[in-house]
Amino acid sequence: MTIKSGTSTRVQACLANARCPRVNWPDATPADAGLCFGILRRGKEHLKNQVQLVTYVDRLSGGGLKKLRALLNGSLGGTFGGVHLLPFFHPIDGADAGFDPIDHTEVDSRLGNWNDVLALTEDFELMADLIVNHISSESPQFKDFSRQGDSSPFAGMFLTYDRVFPLGASESDLLRIFRPRPELPFTSVVLESGDKRLLWTTFTPRQIDIDVRHPQGEAYLEAILGRFQAAGVRMIRLDAVGYAIKEPGTSCFMIPETFRFVTKLAARAHALGMEVLVEVHGHHSQQVEIARKVDWVYDFALPPLVLHSLFTGDTRSLVQWLAIRPHNSITVLDTHDGIGVIDVGAGGQGEPGLLAPAEIEHLVETIHSRSQGESRQATGAAANNLDHDQVNCTFYDALGGRGNEYLIARAVQFFVPGVPQVYYVGLLAGTNDMELLARTQVGRDINRHYYTSAEVKNDLAEPRGPTSARSYPPPKYSSRFCGTSSGGVSVQSHPHDHVDTECSFGEARRGFRRTRSLDYVLHARRHPAASCRNSGIISHQDWQH
Repeated sequence: MTIKSGTSTRVQACLANARCPRVNWPDATPADAGLCFGILRRGKEHLKNQVQLVTYVDRLSGGGLKKLRALLNGSLGGTFGGVHLLPFFHPIDGADAGFDPIDHTEVDSRLGNWNDVLALTEDFELMADLIVNHISSESPQFKDFSRQGDSSPFAGMFLTYDRVFPLGASESDLLRIFRPRPELPFTSVVLESGDKRLLWTTFTPRQIDIDVRHPQGEAYLEAILGRFQAAGVRMIRLDAVGYAIKEPGTSCFMIPETFRFVTKLAARAHALGMEVLVEVHGHHSQQVEIARKVDWVYDFALPPLVLHSLFTGDTRSLVQWLAIRPHNSITVLDTHDGIGVIDVGAGGQGEPGLLAPAEIEHLVETIHSRSQGESRQATGAAANNLDHDQVNCTFYDALGGRGNEYLIARAVQFFVPGVPQVYYVGLLAGTNDMELLARTQVGRDINRHYYTSAEVKNDLAEPRGPTSARSYPPPKYSSRFCGTSSGGVSVQSHPHDHVDTECSFGEARRGFRRTRSLDYVLHARRHPAASCRNSGIISHQDWQH
């Protein structure tokens, strides 16, 4: 096995001995353990270290898969090495923007077909969502169960209250359940057969939870994996997997049985040539733990910590996180969901968070203030939200449209080790879609704009002003410069003054300073033997701002 230069001494030793740190290296740092475990498992076929786009097919392209491919190879040519296609299954416009599939194995015909998906993989590494926890109440499987009740071959596929609590549940049992919404995760229904059932519905009454350990549940997930493999999908994102396993007397969220389930499912995906990204919002220690056991995790703590640092000038919490975060991370600033605060808050058992409660309150209120109150209209009880631990707002508007701060935030995202993903609205420094929010009354829709082809063309070609992030040329992100485990990150924090960050990736070095006066210095340093031309975050020539 070839060991890349720049890899830490401890990781080199681990790889040289072909040992997994998760088992034989108890004193390893979380970052080293996650890195080593990932390298050992993935070998030479690991995910490319290139920026990925996260997008709905129709909301960026204004059309289907063919049109999206043309855009990525045209106006955005050379920008991205991979694409995470948010749900493109039938239908894309259900109760939760495609995360409640009627048929998870079929492409919505309005977007194209599986041949179009396969064609996209000729140019880009493709990620798709495996919606593990639930299925639509309009699915053929659930409709059959509704008609036939227990006589249906799919009866065992759907999770009911009595399946988890055959002896009943006490008040403390029910209150112990971790919930993304204020209500209990159950929906009382009368089936077409006349039977009354109390179904487990973690998110909405139209998203019926699957018993993933029942043979029918396992067969359902296996069919989706097979379809993904045939279409050339490179990575699967396990959506809402933290809620998949329910056991009486537990929180029913990321319990030990969940880890065993994830391990089993990941092994099956690996056998089919796909890597696994686990999506879990929770205490930051959970991300560190999960990272030791899977290919990739999200760095959901990064966005609120970057905002906190920019808002206050206090970088101590950000530096603390950078020192312990796993390197096998997918880094994000914005996604199709809101900006998470649970990821920097205290744990369910009182474990301290990365930010104190007062700091989180200041973070949230500053976002509301900078967005002129728009995020408040889309967050919490103000809209139909599935998660009350997130602030719904575009990242650009969360910063109050301050272009320099936006560039700094992206710089930090790309500096830290991991593979960066850029959400399609963030790509264009998008603003809050208040019209869509008013029309749907769904909080997350504030950051799920439907772009027309004309809008994309104008946003890429016409800057809004001298201080806008869009006043710079369209981003041409270099794979040489994305944060990588073979490079290094050096951070020095001076509370309430500035933070100096320098990152080295091979021969290229970049860094930034955030000062108290909100002036910024981004500096590029050339190695004498290196040519840095076109290797920066943004495709300026050797640049300094």
